[in-house]
Amino acid sequence: MQIRVTGTVEKFADISPKRVTLVGAVGSPLKKQIRIVPQEQYPFRILSTRAKDGRFITFQTEEQKESEKSLYVLTVENAMQQKGRYYDVIYLDTDSKIRPVIEIPVMGNILIPAGVQNKP
Repeated sequence: MQIRVTGTVEKFADISPKRVTLVGAVGSPLKKQIRIVPQEQYPFRILSTRAKDGRFITFQTEEQKESEKSLYVLTVENAMQQKGRYYDVIYLDTDSKIRPVIEIPVMGNILIPAGVQNKP
């Protein structure tokens, strides 16, 4: 048996970019900003932010106004001080009954700077 569902999918918010990728050398500043703009028909406020792990990142959310509309800017920075990779998720808790939590995936790939040899 096959079931086909059709319909219109409406956006809850414009999130750009949809994920955070932090790639760079150990010790270099790595930062990314995500814009979260609620759609007019689905207004919400971000009440708090938290990370699944949070050991290798710092983050903060700031509410801003643009043309009388509220939007949020999530700033994520690398905190890992050694070579390696990590994956985390930032959860944005909202006051929306439709989408109480927005998830932002975070991936970090911290490299050894060019010309520096890896010590055994």
